[in-house]
Amino acid sequence: MTATFEWESDSDAPVETYDPNITFAELGVAPELVALLLTQGIEKPFAVQAITIPDGLAGRDVCGKAKTGSGKTLAFGLPLLMRLQPAAERRPRGLVLVPTRELAIQVAEVLDPLAQAVGKRAVVLYGGADIERQIKQIRKGCDVIIATPGRLIDLSERGEVSVADIEVAVLDEADRMADMGFLPQVDWVLRRISGPHQTMLFSATLDGDVDRLVRRHLTDPVRHEVESAMPTVEAMEHRFLQVHQMDKVKVAASIAHGATKTLLFVRTKRGADRLVEQLQREGVKAAAIHGDLRQSMREAALRDFSSDKLPVLVATDVAARGLDIEDVDVVVHYDPPEDHKAYLHRSGRTARAEKTGVVATLVLWDQILDVERIQKRLGLRMPITEIFSNDPRLDDLAAWKQA
Repeated sequence: MTATFEWESDSDAPVETYDPNITFAELGVAPELVALLLTQGIEKPFAVQAITIPDGLAGRDVCGKAKTGSGKTLAFGLPLLMRLQPAAERRPRGLVLVPTRELAIQVAEVLDPLAQAVGKRAVVLYGGADIERQIKQIRKGCDVIIATPGRLIDLSERGEVSVADIEVAVLDEADRMADMGFLPQVDWVLRRISGPHQTMLFSATLDGDVDRLVRRHLTDPVRHEVESAMPTVEAMEHRFLQVHQMDKVKVAASIAHGATKTLLFVRTKRGADRLVEQLQREGVKAAAIHGDLRQSMREAALRDFSSDKLPVLVATDVAARGLDIEDVDVVVHYDPPEDHKAYLHRSGRTARAEKTGVVATLVLWDQILDVERIQKRLGLRMPITEIFSNDPRLDDLAAWKQA
């Protein structure tokens, strides 16, 4: 593999590039895993995979700066599965800690078939689900556990699972775990690994609490900062639409009718439920995800949206944290975000992995100044165009170029 390092003028960290023609086999990935990836249409690695897999396979501690959507699940998952020894009962050898239930499920969906391909078993553990069912899964045997910290600690204190024999520990989205106050639980878990082990940490940021976590639990880590597949402002198509309150739902419905997979963001849980009902009255099949819904309902909505059974998902910011959903072609800020960071976080659910995507912001008359401030922080200069729900341009936002 060829890799080069270039220094950015505004950063002390190198931006790594790689040979785009490298294959998983050339990285050292096991033939049975390469074969399974091919059946899934995955032929060549993304940047984060090409750059970090060799160090992961070599047993090095890895500290990777990469965001959701960059392909990091395979970056840590393939080395993890290849390096594990057989596990004793209730004493797994591999651990992936994640901040949210949704991310746990998504990581498990990627790793479970790969684990089966190399004769291993992965179990996913998270709060809000039937703990007795999870205990039964552990007792059937598990080589790898994918878990949120709280549920893992609960099961450990019950004596149902031990992390003492962990050989490879992964901390995924460490910055989100810090934001959500989970670092004391992460420390609790890692301190109970009794023997030598490899630790791989991935995070969108590596400062503050995450840096302290790295210093405390990683040994001589190799650091990789990968240009993320998470899109920049330039990678997206932006549309700013001034709408009228009485027509706002119909505008959202028109956008959804013209797209394959639409993700709408609102600020409140009640607003999410209300918008789903209103969209359904406009003939749009939609569901919501937010913290007040039962976990089974959230999982069903995410599963249907990811598999294209559900064309529209309405989400609050908190519920959408850590979501990694492929092929979202339109993100709609139904309620404008609070600031430019929230705009990027929401908008980053589209235009992933080198694909295109459109971001539309619906703006009421009294929100224009706030949205203009967000544009300025993002370095965007785009008109806020008045539009009505019967405008044919809403049928294909990607084709409509705002002047």
